[in-house]
Amino acid sequence: MSIKNVVVAGGGVLGSQIAFQTAYRGFNVTLWLRSAESIERTKPKIERLRGIYLTELEAAKAKAGVKGAMVSRGLIPDIENATAESIEELKNKVEEAYKNLKYETDLAKAVKDCDLVIESMAENPEAKVDFYTKLNAVLEDKTIVATNSSTMIPSQFRHCFTKPEKYLAIHFANNIWKSNTAEIMGHDGTDKAAYDAVAKFAEDIAMVPLKLQKEQPGYILNSMLVPFLKSGEMLLAKEVADPATIDLTWRLGTGSPLGPFQILDIVGLTTAYNINMMDPLATSDPDSIPAKIGVILKKYIDEGKTGINAGEGFYKYK
Repeated sequence: MSIKNVVVAGGGVLGSQIAFQTAYRGFNVTLWLRSAESIERTKPKIERLRGIYLTELEAAKAKAGVKGAMVSRGLIPDIENATAESIEELKNKVEEAYKNLKYETDLAKAVKDCDLVIESMAENPEAKVDFYTKLNAVLEDKTIVATNSSTMIPSQFRHCFTKPEKYLAIHFANNIWKSNTAEIMGHDGTDKAAYDAVAKFAEDIAMVPLKLQKEQPGYILNSMLVPFLKSGEMLLAKEVADPATIDLTWRLGTGSPLGPFQILDIVGLTTAYNINMMDPLATSDPDSIPAKIGVILKKYIDEGKTGINAGEGFYKYK
């Protein structure tokens, strides 16, 4: 199974990153979005990524040929053998990706002759079922579908597909060009050829494919990360300390570069809210910690403070 034509469904924080990185690595990429308004909301994210890629690549010229130099691995997988000239060529690839990325609201048109659809939509199971049902009606036999869900597993949704053997998960970390991981997870009926094709695709877009041997909600990364973030949210909900103090405590105590609320701003508060609201207590017990966390996150979201892409979340970025 050879992958060349890729559709990314959803233009949120990760959807836009997946689409741009895939285009940067030379694939034909279409971003499917629900409406013209969604397209207009997504374009500034793509513009921001273009700027980041160009800035980082220009700065990396000073490190070209230096063994062990620290650069974003998704942009320059082999800095030791890079030159200023080869990095300039990579900048041209950024411009090509920006120019050639397609936007589409017609689902059937978007997935025509598509090899891989990556679903990167909200962590809402009902919305995913609705999308998958519509997608299945227009899919070609050859097309593989992969979810980028942060917490849900493929077996929850395989019933939506006529060919469930071509459905699995590929989960990316945030800041895909830096944290270049791709966790590959199938269900017990996923075809090995489809699994291997997606793992190869991950390599081709400069990710490190991390192959899970069985289903795990949260994969590897989020099985560790989500409890950490929830601990920070719990401290805020209980009014133990403010976000800046909680973050500072973690950074000083562990040497980590980011605290939980800085990470939440990168993840996006809408995603954090959707994950939190999966806890039954969030809607059944207003005095519970999940309910209080939900109220806090909803206030930020309603104010447009959804994280770094919006210019403000728990912190300001403008």
